[in-house]
Amino acid sequence: MTTVKLSKISLSSQIIFAMAIGLIIGSFGVTLYAMVNHLADAFVMLLQMTALPYIALSLMVGIGGLSASKAKSALKSSVILVILLIALMLCFILMAPLSFPNWQSAEFYSANTIKVSQELNLVELFIPSNPFNAFANAVIPSVVFFSVFIGVGLMPIKNKRQTLAVLGNLKQSVSNISNLVMRFAPVGVFCIGWRAAATLDASQLDGLMIYVASALVLALLLCFVVFPALLATITPFGYRAILKASREAMITAFATGSFFVVIPIIVEKTKQLIASQYPDIDNVDKVSDVIVPISYSLPVGGKLLSLLFVLFAAWFSGAYISFEDYVKLVVMGIPQLFGTSTLAMQNLLELFNVSHSMFDFFIVSENLVVGRLSALLSVIFASCLPLLVATSMAKAFRIKKKALIRNLAIIPLLSVFAFISLKFAFSSISYQYEGYAKFIKRDFLMESVHSKYLADVQKNSDIVQPFVGVLTRIKQRGFIRVGYFRDDLPYSFHNNNGKLVGFDIEIMNQLAIDLNVSLEFVKIFRHQAESLLSSGYLDITTGVPVIPDNMMRFTLTMPYSEQNLAIIVKDKRRAEFTHWDDILQRDDLILGIPENFYYEKAIAKRFTHGKAWEISTPRLFFKPEFSHIDAMLFGAAASSAWTLLKPSYTVVVPKPELAPLYMAFPINKNDHSFELFMRNWISMKQQNKTIDKLFNYWIKGDMSLVK
Repeated sequence: MTTVKLSKISLSSQIIFAMAIGLIIGSFGVTLYAMVNHLADAFVMLLQMTALPYIALSLMVGIGGLSASKAKSALKSSVILVILLIALMLCFILMAPLSFPNWQSAEFYSANTIKVSQELNLVELFIPSNPFNAFANAVIPSVVFFSVFIGVGLMPIKNKRQTLAVLGNLKQSVSNISNLVMRFAPVGVFCIGWRAAATLDASQLDGLMIYVASALVLALLLCFVVFPALLATITPFGYRAILKASREAMITAFATGSFFVVIPIIVEKTKQLIASQYPDIDNVDKVSDVIVPISYSLPVGGKLLSLLFVLFAAWFSGAYISFEDYVKLVVMGIPQLFGTSTLAMQNLLELFNVSHSMFDFFIVSENLVVGRLSALLSVIFASCLPLLVATSMAKAFRIKKKALIRNLAIIPLLSVFAFISLKFAFSSISYQYEGYAKFIKRDFLMESVHSKYLADVQKNSDIVQPFVGVLTRIKQRGFIRVGYFRDDLPYSFHNNNGKLVGFDIEIMNQLAIDLNVSLEFVKIFRHQAESLLSSGYLDITTGVPVIPDNMMRFTLTMPYSEQNLAIIVKDKRRAEFTHWDDILQRDDLILGIPENFYYEKAIAKRFTHGKAWEISTPRLFFKPEFSHIDAMLFGAAASSAWTLLKPSYTVVVPKPELAPLYMAFPINKNDHSFELFMRNWISMKQQNKTIDKLFNYWIKGDMSLVK
């Protein structure tokens, strides 16, 4: 029987084996121990500890050691090669939507709909007014920019050898630390794999499998076919040598989901490969010291995978994509990626006027697997680029004609076949939109009380004596009588079992629990609320926006929540409603506004060109006889719920974002003691996070709160 010593197994093999074992253990539901979590965090943090100093020192030493002529030559060839590699990646990224099936798409419910993207400031991102702040906050583009300029400043200095030696020794010490940390990679990756599998929610993949599968095929093609085959065809480097040099970095980057932490590994491995191929050419091995760290801040490699998500989001939202849109995505999208993909995504989604609710999808996909695929792509890109630049400096490009012809014939066909095969595979899957079904199945999150439901107001409701205080009246009769409005998603609605639920309804249940009484809900029209409260028939109603029209009709409690103003519109017309100025200047526009949001004076002042019609219920907007209404102005949270019922519509929050409207409960005008009680009660529930939890559950749709 033969035994294999662990020391004889390559580090990359140990890492793969450790990751597989960790994933298997985690997938079987084994308890995720705190020690495992801490070890995973510690490994990633140790890698991060060396990455930023290594980037800075590599750039300073690499650029500072070059002469002006060699730096100019390297810069010229680097720029050309980067552009060519980006163009190659874009060809495959724009080809990937071939895998998207012909599904009827609809947007998912999300509170991220209300987010308005921040403008990307490239000047602030790249130019560090305080370099120490850039280092402290890991602003990588600023650190790279600063380090490049230090290197450029060192280039003309004659007596720089000693300075470069000191910086070089520091860089080598950081590299030694990085190599030491990598000895523990199997343990760290094992813990990361365990944690990833243990915390994975399978339901998160619902609706994302198209994007994840397309990104996976794209990454595998580029990492293991396109880039290595390209280099093997036009440079002296062999296919296996290229993959061997990038193997450890790819595995670690995939395991950690970070390209940043493996930069030292890429630099050292590519330097070794370049030195072995071009031993007689001066300074050629310094290419890796410069090119690899700089590539982290450029919109290359895995960052370009974000463009695929934009195409996916547009497809999933049902947005029409024209040839001009592809051009706009490339021209305007790539500059956004100088920062992080997460920061850029909200702006990228706007290029196709895709709702920010899709930003949730992006975050989930990044955390699941796509972030790891992005790191993988960044590694192969950063590994191939210095090899190409070194070959250019050595003037050693040589085209292997047979291999070139073979690759040009096989690789495009293989790629198209892979994506179209995915499309057929997805098309064979029975797909049904379930966004509204998931929404309507929800029940109360917290404890509830016995409730009675009345479909209409009882007779003689107008002769109830209102002079008894609400708190006294509630105590005498033993229940709170609450008026709830029709068509008031997601604040009050009947779930799939016919039970009255919703954000406001559950808040009323919490109020009844604290008063030790039961509940009676009465369905009312909005115009009935004032008289029913004044007569004493109703004690309180579900919430309304805090606007002057409502403030004049009711006494309102202190605000318990808020809603941003938004527009509901057909998907295909989304682009018409992205800016308030454009909306307000249109003469041909008709906006419907539900009566509880209809602020008469403000509307008369603002809507001087188009028409604004008051409608009694949001439901009317979706009826065929009201098709002449172009869009509906409504609260974003309520709008999102309605788009689940009507998935061919979408929610747009026009720019600039307006201040949100507060929501409050109407009560009797003359009952100051009940008003004071509600003020203190709402404050208490806000302080103990009860209302926050209910908001996250009913408005944001956070199902993780369900125990």
